[in-house]
Amino acid sequence: MKTVVLGRTGVSVPQNGFGALPIQRISKPDAVRLLRRAFDGGMRFFDTARAYSDSEEKVGEAFAGGLRDEIVLATKTMAKTPAEFREQLDTSLRLLKTDRIDFYQFHCVGRCWRPGDGSGMYEEMLAAKKAGKILHVSVTAHLVAVAEECVDSGLYETLQFPFSYLASEREVALVRRCEAAGVGFIAMKGLAGGLITRSDAAMAYIAQFPNVVPIWGVQREKELDEWLSYMADTPETTPDRAALIEADRKELSGSFCRGCGYCLPCPAGIKINNCARTSLMLRRAPSANWLSPAWQAEMAKIENCLDCRRCASRCPYGLDTPALLRANLADYRRVLAGETAV
Repeated sequence: MKTVVLGRTGVSVPQNGFGALPIQRISKPDAVRLLRRAFDGGMRFFDTARAYSDSEEKVGEAFAGGLRDEIVLATKTMAKTPAEFREQLDTSLRLLKTDRIDFYQFHCVGRCWRPGDGSGMYEEMLAAKKAGKILHVSVTAHLVAVAEECVDSGLYETLQFPFSYLASEREVALVRRCEAAGVGFIAMKGLAGGLITRSDAAMAYIAQFPNVVPIWGVQREKELDEWLSYMADTPETTPDRAALIEADRKELSGSFCRGCGYCLPCPAGIKINNCARTSLMLRRAPSANWLSPAWQAEMAKIENCLDCRRCASRCPYGLDTPALLRANLADYRRVLAGETAV
């Protein structure tokens, strides 16, 4: 397993990080056990967020005390005002049971916060760094233009951005841009929200980029076992994997829902982050659950779409979400009627 230096920070970690968003869905004892197994298996970079309900609390419980100095810890704030920033930072420090956060990230920004822009947000980052509460000023984004602006500003030490083998040429260029600028690159959504089903191919692709640290969302021990197996035997791009990647690119690249959930909540009660990608999930990860009466009822809610377009305005990928929902419902019903195979 390669070691990656995160840009000009000088911080080095194995190229195999732990994304702690999914652990909010499991019990605290199970989460703590999972996190410690990840550490024992060689993972050292752990990423969470204030927005991930009780994820920070579980990470704090797992690494409090002596283990804290052995890991690199990243979390995020979605604050929009200096007061919210200070409150969220102090809450994160308390829940994580630490006196400092290695990488503190503005979460899913829609703009590049800058000193003197009137918001006071970047100034809060600098104040927190001066006080020793954070060590590095960082940012996460989903919009490539915003990410490019953040990198070019010279204000951020790391960037977290979606990156997988479904990335566009512009997104690959963003990785190179970070490398040239000395900005560490943290890759989220390396499995494209579950649409990539071969972890070995996903790992082999990202391993080609010496400046990228992927954070894999882990919820189950069998998932962790896969990622930890790559610590000693990192997959390489073989002809078989290259063919798989090319086939997936032809099928999946373009306008598809990544399941991030930023579109929610829906006033009509539609589970948009799943309903908008049902067609792909039926074919990529076949499961009887997708065709169950309960899931049929969830899909039927698409008929109640209000066309308010709140979901589309919130989508970080600029998708026409109502149209995508209706297309998925039409295909779903063809599958139910036996007109289309899965």
